[in-house]
Amino acid sequence: MHISLGDLSDPRVIELLHIHLTRARAETAPGSAHALDLGGLRSPAISFWTLWDADTLVGVGALKELSRDHGEVKSMHTAEHMRRRGAGSAMLEHIVATARQRRYRRLSLETGSWPYFLPAQALYSKHGFVECAPFGDYVPDPNSVFMALDLEQD
Repeated sequence: MHISLGDLSDPRVIELLHIHLTRARAETAPGSAHALDLGGLRSPAISFWTLWDADTLVGVGALKELSRDHGEVKSMHTAEHMRRRGAGSAMLEHIVATARQRRYRRLSLETGSWPYFLPAQALYSKHGFVECAPFGDYVPDPNSVFMALDLEQD
């Protein structure tokens, strides 16, 4: 598997992002899904990557700069057939490494609280993320779980 900068005009990427957005919205309460659409991913504050197995797209992930020392994991999604095979960990490790290179002190994320999101919560916990209070523009929401990784600890 290899990770490269994502091409938001690639039909394969657009299709996987559509699946991600559709599932996120279907698996949580209206107004509580915070997955970015294509326009949101085109923001200058967002770095977006794709994960490939040969020429097959198997995952996507993004990093949003919230401030000079704080980033947010966004748009993490692994194709269904690649789940529990290390693809999500590979993308998350890439995002964490990029955040460290940028000298962020903290990396945060929001995911859903519903059963569909339990594997994502487990992945983030496995990589050292712990639950935290809402950050940035988020507000407390029973449909959201907020997590953070302190990048100053090793």
